[in-house]
Amino acid sequence: MASALRPKLRPEVLSTTPTPVTQVASHAGFNRWIDGFQRRAQAQGIRASTLRAAFSGVRYDADVIRRDRNQSEFTKTIWEYLDSAASDTRIRNGKAALRKHNRTLDAIEARYGVEKEVVVAVWGLESAYGEYRGSNDIVQSLATLAYDGRRGAFFEEQLIAALRILQNGDTSPRNMTGSWAGAMGHTQFIPTSYLAYAVDFTGDGRRDIWADDPSDALASTAAYLKRFGWVKGQPWGVEVQLPRGFDYAQASRKVTRSPAQWAQMGVVDMRGRAVPNHGNASILLPAGGQGAAFMIFKNFAVIERYNTADAYVIGVGHLSDRIKGGPAIKASWPRGDRALTFAERKEMQQRLTRAGFSTQGVDGRIGPKTIAAVRAYQRSQGLAPDGYASLSLLKRLR
Repeated sequence: MASALRPKLRPEVLSTTPTPVTQVASHAGFNRWIDGFQRRAQAQGIRASTLRAAFSGVRYDADVIRRDRNQSEFTKTIWEYLDSAASDTRIRNGKAALRKHNRTLDAIEARYGVEKEVVVAVWGLESAYGEYRGSNDIVQSLATLAYDGRRGAFFEEQLIAALRILQNGDTSPRNMTGSWAGAMGHTQFIPTSYLAYAVDFTGDGRRDIWADDPSDALASTAAYLKRFGWVKGQPWGVEVQLPRGFDYAQASRKVTRSPAQWAQMGVVDMRGRAVPNHGNASILLPAGGQGAAFMIFKNFAVIERYNTADAYVIGVGHLSDRIKGGPAIKASWPRGDRALTFAERKEMQQRLTRAGFSTQGVDGRIGPKTIAAVRAYQRSQGLAPDGYASLSLLKRLR
């Protein structure tokens, strides 16, 4: 549940073997930092006994910092991401997990009103249905990142939250394991999200998202989605066809219409019919005019609370549809294209701005201002103004 803007399929990243821990002379300051942190923690209500148990054997973890600083500047294209997120193997394993835990999942759906296939899809993307929950010591990882990371204040907040979890007795210090960045359990809750939303579904007095029994973790995921407004029976999105000459400026999260209004404009499902009325919706073009188009509803934004990347939300949504027996995405993707690197995204922003289409800053992120600049440039060149920042567009700007 980290705020990853560039989604990674965690099972490809997490190791099932313990992370090597190194203690080097240049990080002798780590112990001094721990002393200062423990005073701050006690001032926030963390008991000395909790701190002693939590920090017993904790060392500076150089591997965590290496991973934090070496996150790839490359992103996957949406189709590469979905090839893995909704692969045949992940769909098959999702259906098997649904059958195995069906009674628990039915009870979770009845209590929280979140479809069991959606809960299973989050589980599938976050830990491959519990296979890759992460083996890093959470206290050690968070302490290292708070001391020596890029976002010290954020990780110190997570560390305090982790200590509160231990103090509550939900798990023990060395059983509190997860990813190198502090995400925990079957569905990868960060500590603050755990404190706010995790539930004890089994009734044993502990919110145990680490156990081999995934019940608490799956119920916690449903509780989280419910808390942010999940609408039972509403799809996350529906693949649609756009009419010839569609005004791509209408494909914006800011533009919402009822499915009937979209149908009047020629936007229909893949069978040529109006999409059922699930509430107001926007049109999303994750690969511009050359790829699939989706009519997205409120539940899209609810999944987005787990991870803000469109690719992740589509991954969860589409995987849940496939686990339920739904069809594959029908439209073709521009597979000859590739994702832009961070440097190329910055170059595109610079070239657009120099050409008179200001992106209002150069940060390497393709947000609404850059998309608007891309659209304006495309119009000036007689291209379909879909706002898609593609490699071919960068070559044209060059």
